[in-house]
Amino acid sequence: HPSLGREPPAEDPLAGLKLRPHGLLHRFATRQPDLFRRLVAALRSRGLAYNTEKTYRHWVARYLAHHQWRAPDAIGVPGVSEYLEHLAVRRGVSSSTQNQALNALIFLYREVLGMEMQGAVAFTRARPKRRLPVVLSQTEVISLLARMRGRPRLMASLMYGTGMRIMECARLRVMDLDFAYRQITVRQGKGGKDRVVPLPESLAVQLREQVARVRTLHAADLRAGFGDTWLPDALSRKYPRASREPRWQFLFPSSRISEEPRSGRPLRFHVHETTLQKAVRRAADAAGIDKRVTSHTLRHSFATHLLHSGQDIRTIQALLGHADVSTTEIYTHVLNRGGLGVRSPLDIGLGEAQARLDRPGP
Repeated sequence: HPSLGREPPAEDPLAGLKLRPHGLLHRFATRQPDLFRRLVAALRSRGLAYNTEKTYRHWVARYLAHHQWRAPDAIGVPGVSEYLEHLAVRRGVSSSTQNQALNALIFLYREVLGMEMQGAVAFTRARPKRRLPVVLSQTEVISLLARMRGRPRLMASLMYGTGMRIMECARLRVMDLDFAYRQITVRQGKGGKDRVVPLPESLAVQLREQVARVRTLHAADLRAGFGDTWLPDALSRKYPRASREPRWQFLFPSSRISEEPRSGRPLRFHVHETTLQKAVRRAADAAGIDKRVTSHTLRHSFATHLLHSGQDIRTIQALLGHADVSTTEIYTHVLNRGGLGVRSPLDIGLGEAQARLDRPGP
C-alpha cells in the first residue's frame, strides 16, 4: 500500500534515552538489556504518554531489583503478589501507588512477555483514603493571584477560570483558543478525552498578547534554523510541516530548546509544570494562606465556586471532564455551613445566654 511506503524505518527504542550512570534504570539496562529494550519498544509501540513510559520503566526496574534481578517469568505470580504486599505493608504506599505498580507489572507480563498471569494475584491491598479537596475562598484566590506575575499568573488565572488540570493548561496550543466563540478546546485530557471550556473574557486581552509573543518567538526560532514543536501520535508523519506552523506551537512554550527524549530531535516544548507549581506555593506563602495550596487547588475552587453560584452539577461535570458525576459531587461538601450544615451547640448556647443578658430586667 502507498502509505506503507511512507513509513520510516524502525528506530532504535533506546535512541535518545539518557540513563543516569549507576542508577536503577541503568542497572536494569545493564543486567537485562534484552528485556529492557523489549519493554521500551512495547511502551512506545502502543502510543503511551512519555510520563506513563517513565513510570512503568521505573516500576519494572524496582520489581526486578526487589527480586535480585531474576527473570520475570521465573518469578511468576507469587513474586508479583509478594512485591505488591511489600509495598503496602513495609513501604506504606497509598492504594493508588500500589495500583500503579500492579498496572506496570501486568503490562510487563501481558504485553512484553506474552504471558497471562495464571491464577489470581493475592496480596494485601493498601487502604484507599477518601480525602476532601482543599478549596480557597474567592478572597483568597484574589489575594493569591495578586502576588503572582507574568506567565505563571496568567496560567494560574486560566486554571481557576476554566477548571483545567495543570498539564492540560501547559499543553495548550495556539489553535486551541477560539476568541470568536469565547471557548478553549482541551485536547487529550485525562482518559484521552477532548472537551470545551469557557474562555474567560477578563483574560482575552492577555491571551491575545501571549499568542503574539509565541508568534514572535517562533519566528525567531525559524530564523535560527529551529522552529519545530512536539506533535502527538503519528501526526508528525501525517503532516510533516505541521510542527513548524504557528498554530501548532504551545501557548506557554519553554524558555529554551531541548531534545525530544525519544528521538533526540531539538524541539521547543511547553513550559515545565513545576514552574507553575512553585509559583503558586510562593504566592500562597506570601498571601499568608495557611491551607495546603497547590496548583490543583485552583481547579477545586473553580468547581466549588460554580456550585455556589447555582450552576448545575452536570454542567460542572462536563467542564471538569469527569466520567462519573459522583466524582464531581465531592465538591458539594463545601457548600454546607460547618460540618454537614450543622450549627455548633457552643454557638447556640452562647447566643441564647447573650440574649438573656441583653433582655431588660423586670
